[in-house]
Amino acid sequence: MANTDIGIDLGTANIVMTMGNKGVVLSEPSVIAYNTRTERVLAVGREAYDMIGKNPDYIAVVRPIIEGVISDDDLTHSMIREFILKVTGHQLIKPRIVICVPSSITDVESRAVVDAARSAGSRQIYLIQEPIAAMIGAGVNITKARGHMIVDIGGGTTDVAIVSMNGVVTSHTIKTAGNTIDKSIVKYMQNKYKLLIGERTAERVKMDLCNLYDPSDERTVLVKGRSLLKGLPAQVMLSETELFEAIEDDAFAIMEAIRKVLEDAPPELVGDIYDNGLLLTGGGSLLGGLTQLIKRTLGINCHIAKDAINCVAKGTGMAFGKMTTLLDGFEVAPISRYR
Repeated sequence: MANTDIGIDLGTANIVMTMGNKGVVLSEPSVIAYNTRTERVLAVGREAYDMIGKNPDYIAVVRPIIEGVISDDDLTHSMIREFILKVTGHQLIKPRIVICVPSSITDVESRAVVDAARSAGSRQIYLIQEPIAAMIGAGVNITKARGHMIVDIGGGTTDVAIVSMNGVVTSHTIKTAGNTIDKSIVKYMQNKYKLLIGERTAERVKMDLCNLYDPSDERTVLVKGRSLLKGLPAQVMLSETELFEAIEDDAFAIMEAIRKVLEDAPPELVGDIYDNGLLLTGGGSLLGGLTQLIKRTLGINCHIAKDAINCVAKGTGMAFGKMTTLLDGFEVAPISRYR
């Protein structure tokens, strides 16, 4: 693997990059801030994320990737270019880039991803499906005729797949993931407490209080926001039980996605999965009580991958060394095809 080869996990919530043999060299929020008057990019990543909810009207702070799909080509191109310059130290190189995409991506969506990498100056672009990258990054041997199941819960999408013999056997992607859960918390606080909170506050509450298996009324956190009735600052105590009420539908949407993939899988592979268990990756895998909820609801043992958040990005970088063996879910993106 060349030292300039770059692997990119182009996530809705975060972008994680690997480079050569260095491993993960960048992990920052997928956010860009720009001046709407001059159209000049002001900040990307963590610096732009810190501006959310605190910016004047003429500074736009946006996520150009929504639900795993590029929604603004120009801003995504600018963001990726800035990140690549950051990790390469502004050297004039033309790296090979492999980008991770959801397993259900369409040709139109693939074209947007390839265009973004091409605008960053790549000499060769590869696409790899998230389940394959996550499995490789988690250190699972997917070369044998044995079924492995993965659930990658990111910011914009949840990708569920069964992998065997270096290929995806069956998969299903839903747009219920970390950001959807944050929005459900915001909506719950508005409806029940008439309290308006931002997405960063919702994310913090989710991380601090989530318990999907055995929520309690005893454990609480203080949530601050603006009263919709008085228009003044206000705060309320939110319990684990209330948070579970807010995100219950989202949690069980993920359960149904897992069930659907199992129903579509060949019986022999389902037997393997019962033995091997289920592998969880992505930031959403860290939701409190998720593994116990899956065990109770579906009767399958599951475990969280080591370094679950960076798993996909690591696998994306490691894919360069497995080009000749990967049968499915990994392809060279012929640039001429997208012109």
